[in-house]
Amino acid sequence: MKRIISVIFMSLLLVGCGKNTQPYYKELMEKEKFTIVDVRTIEEYTSGHIKGAVNIPYESIDENTNLDKENTIFVYCKSGRRSKIAYNTLDILRN
Repeated sequence: MKRIISVIFMSLLLVGCGKNTQPYYKELMEKEKFTIVDVRTIEEYTSGHIKGAVNIPYESIDENTNLDKENTIFVYCKSGRRSKIAYNTLDILRN
């Protein structure tokens, strides 16, 4: 995997959390191939998610998780706790 980025708040990708962070993510997403992974429950995902995001609940991420290792991966949840766990799991699996 090129890079794994844990997004603490879903709003960061939707509207940005400030003038300094939104351009960074926008530029990164325009320049690189990426995958957005929603690590919330299926119920949370179906109630609303970022367009194009795939749902893989954080506790389901393991060595069998099929993600393009050449893409930058954004993981997000509601508060950041689950995305941090998913980030750590993916980081361990890529090494």
